[in-house]
Amino acid sequence: MKRRHPAAGRQYTIRGVPLRVDRASRHYAQSHGKSINQAAVDILATGLGLPHRKIRHHDLDFMANTWKEDSDLDAAIAAQDQVDPEMWR
Repeated sequence: MKRRHPAAGRQYTIRGVPLRVDRASRHYAQSHGKSINQAAVDILATGLGLPHRKIRHHDLDFMANTWKEDSDLDAAIAAQDQVDPEMWR
């Protein structure tokens, strides 16, 4: 039995696409920086009233503006900035 990755989805072949639909789809794709395939999937989902998928971020933006002052950390970093004269003779 052939297994498919869940995110792989299905493939469609759509025939008889009117010229105005083709042009609008290509314009949508270009203006959104997407492939025609991804644009078609977006347009289908929107046309069907499906909610947009939540984008999963893999970065550290969630930590922005969360810094808290910590005097113990500041002291530890300051201690690392001290040169040991015995080591530099």
